[in-house]
Amino acid sequence: LFAIFAFATCGGYSGGLRLSVDCANKSESDLNIDIAFAYPFRLHQVNFDAPTCEGKRREKLSLIGDFSSSAEFFVTIAVFAFLYSLAATVVYIFFQNKYRENNRGPLIDFIVTVVFSFLWLVGSSAWAKGLSDVKIATDPDEVLLLMSACKQQSNKCLPVRSPVMSSLNTSVVFGFLNFILWAGNIWFVFKETGWHSSGQRHPPDTMEKQSSSYNQGGYNQDSYGPAGGYNQPGSYGQVGDYGQPQSYGQSGPTSFANQI
Repeated sequence: LFAIFAFATCGGYSGGLRLSVDCANKSESDLNIDIAFAYPFRLHQVNFDAPTCEGKRREKLSLIGDFSSSAEFFVTIAVFAFLYSLAATVVYIFFQNKYRENNRGPLIDFIVTVVFSFLWLVGSSAWAKGLSDVKIATDPDEVLLLMSACKQQSNKCLPVRSPVMSSLNTSVVFGFLNFILWAGNIWFVFKETGWHSSGQRHPPDTMEKQSSSYNQGGYNQDSYGPAGGYNQPGSYGQVGDYGQPQSYGQSGPTSFANQI
């Protein structure tokens, strides 16, 4: 959705401005000079006619600048990002097993996400600079300076309507939002890769320490042999065992024999 908003607000733009040239001779004036331009902003190909205030002769002028490279680059990134997001969504839902097979799917997804994050940053920055240049080139005050009639003080040249750039400003905002979105998604895609799972495993040193701690315990020692507490002779007849002095080792069997 963010990619759609990005290329729709930029690629679908069309605007214009209106100027007025009031000559000293009113019959030669032109108060409604409309200049229209649109994506991909090849302004040097936008032509318009303006009065010279010297008889009926008119001059043919054009705007200055070609900003198609940054605009087309931005829109291309947005379109491909939309297509990849759509394809990835289908894979996530219907082909989850193949996606995780041999860890190839997550690795490809991770690499593509990193590449798109970088492209969004570069494309949005380039288009932001291009948009700034478009605003300058289409500024009515700058366009009036191109007319020869406006260089004479006897003529009055005024801007009537300036171009509306709100949708282009929105496209730049969505461009950087896409960069933030894709850059933040790098972490979530990274968790699906084998690199993240291998980083969560215990290192060999830790495993060796754990195994040695078990070997040092009472499980692997000869606790049931002669040194152990269960096979020592007279263990139940000693004073220190359970606080009863030789209750089971000597007294019990003698009293039982006397009763018999």
